[in-house]
Amino acid sequence: MKPVSSPDQQDDQPGSSIPGEPEFLVVGKLGKPHGIHGEIVMDVFTDFPERLKPGIFVWVGSKYQQVRIAKKRPHSRGMLLSLEGYGTREEVAELRNQLVYVRTKDRPQLEEGEYYHHQLLGMQVIDEDGNLLGTISRIHETGANDVYLVQGESGKELLIPAIESVILDIDLEHHQLHVRLLPGLLPED
Repeated sequence: MKPVSSPDQQDDQPGSSIPGEPEFLVVGKLGKPHGIHGEIVMDVFTDFPERLKPGIFVWVGSKYQQVRIAKKRPHSRGMLLSLEGYGTREEVAELRNQLVYVRTKDRPQLEEGEYYHHQLLGMQVIDEDGNLLGTISRIHETGANDVYLVQGESGKELLIPAIESVILDIDLEHHQLHVRLLPGLLPED
């Protein structure tokens, strides 16, 4: 089971929409204008930057202003975007420090057993005996496997490795993660 940290843009086979999911997901943040022809630097937060291509729509800022990407090219910190309707440095400067979003329903479809991080955050974690251990509050990407930080009601934190011997079931419909606690995973009281 492989979580994917950032979803992305439109696809012929869009990902499924789960009740309670956000409508928009962040894929980047606009920085400073670049040059005089309306390009702007974007820090990329998505694992699928290749899907942000000319012709697709993104939504910018807290008001989700719909804008079409006109051009894109690589940049040392991410990518340079040209957006339709923004032809000068001054025009595109209005978008500086704004987040860039895509619609959740337009994210790429994942393989069976793969999940986006936003689907797991806030999920209840339940052990084999039916005990509620807490909720997933953060996900650490370690390279080998992700580690879920579970916040208990008492405030205690528990680290759960996202490995097959620990994760028994991920139930998106009920927003629950069922786990088998291996020796050493529970903190000593």
